[in-house]
Formats: sequence, C-alpha cells, structure tokens
Amino acid sequence: MQKLILTTAAALGALTVMIGAFGAHGLQSILQTHGRVDTFETAVKYQMYHVMLMMILGLLYPKISGNLAHYSFYANIFGMLVFSGSLYALCLTNISKLGAITPFGGMGFIAAWLLFAIACWQKL
Repeated sequence: MQKLILTTAAALGALTVMIGAFGAHGLQSILQTHGRVDTFETAVKYQMYHVMLMMILGLLYPKISGNLAHYSFYANIFGMLVFSGSLYALCLTNISKLGAITPFGGMGFIAAWLLFAIACWQKL
C-alpha cells in the first residue's frame, strides 16, 4: 500500500504542475473571459496541498498502516477529484451549478485530514 500511495502522490504531483502550467498558458484567455482565474488557482493549490498530505501519509505508512490510513488515502483522492475536478469543470464551462458539487470534495479533504490525524494519534 505504501508503494501505491507514494506512486499516486508523485503522479498526481506531476499532473498538478501540468494542469497549473496549462491553466497559466493554454487556458489563460478562457479563464479571463469567464472571470475564473482565481477559481482555477484555488483548484490547483488545493490539489497540490493534498498531494503533500498524500506524500506524508505514504512516508508515515509503515508506522500508521491500517484502515484509517487507507480511508485517509481514498478520502483524499475523492476530495481531489470532486473539489478540484468540479472547480476545473466550472472554470472551463462557466456552468455555475458545478460549484454546488465542490463542498462534497471539501468534505473528502476534511475527512482525509481527520482520518490521518486519528491514525497518527493511535499509532505514533
């Protein structure tokens, strides 16, 4: 599982940098037209923050392994897909209703952090 977590974190880190660069260069006019530059930046920042959480989780995995660590990993992925994904979709389509999905991703992020905290508290 540690290998999966760290490999996923590294791949998502690279993807986050690519998405950020594409937004800054390839999507700049669309984002400016829709007034969504800040929204796109928020999506990229939160994705990278949670890549870092995933890296820390992977590095600590030998000490905190168990169901809580697994659930933290999956909640984090869910949060990235739903939070950042919905914001990316909102930025590209300018369909404001997509913003209603974003808080569910935020709840995934919160769950990931809390599960990580409990796993650390119990095992370290």
